[in-house]
Amino acid sequence: MIRIEPVSETSLIVYLGEQIDTQLTQRIGLLAKYLKDTFPKALIEVIPSYTSLFVQYHPRLVTYSALYKAITHYAPQLTQVLSDAPSGKLITLPVYYDHEVGPDLVSLAELHGITSEQVIAYHIERTYTVCAIGFAPGFAFLASVDDQIATPRHAEPRQKIPAGSVGIANEQTAVYPADSPGGWQIIGNCPTPLYSPLQDPMSPFEVGDRVRFESIGREQFLQQGGSIWPHWK
Repeated sequence: MIRIEPVSETSLIVYLGEQIDTQLTQRIGLLAKYLKDTFPKALIEVIPSYTSLFVQYHPRLVTYSALYKAITHYAPQLTQVLSDAPSGKLITLPVYYDHEVGPDLVSLAELHGITSEQVIAYHIERTYTVCAIGFAPGFAFLASVDDQIATPRHAEPRQKIPAGSVGIANEQTAVYPADSPGGWQIIGNCPTPLYSPLQDPMSPFEVGDRVRFESIGREQFLQQGGSIWPHWK
């Protein structure tokens, strides 16, 4: 079941579900690709989220009615297309898990009555799906972490979190691609750059991609370009 609603004279939202679901994420990604391929010059932005797809378009190049018809025509095919389509690309990211780059690692472990080593094990054992990209360029929302380490955001966000910080917020995990404020529970740091406006593509992530984390030591982290940032706020 899908629902299409106009947002303005030049945009609409397609709702495909009500909650996080990795298959739903793939369907949204496929619908986004279909619309981009079908209306390559008429669309300004096509932005996937966890359960919906925002579409902004040139009203002189395509009408709301034409988009509505295209979406409703393609929607019934999504289930079959999904079964035939390959999964998104697999991205493996190195992470240095330690209290000196992950100030919440110990407290998160204590909150759940487990050790820091168990937090790390739970975090690296899963393959995550890129469900949405937003908040900041290159910031990929990944689902879902094990229930044993799912933890709410901080009530008061930090003023600054360094690029590469790996965080948890409820059932989501993510890597901060740049220095920014944030309230996620930080458990480590990834030395791999994840956003550059000078590169093509600017970010390695696309909705539907899969992400795995691998634990590395301090020396590897520094050799790969990581840095220790002692001034947490």
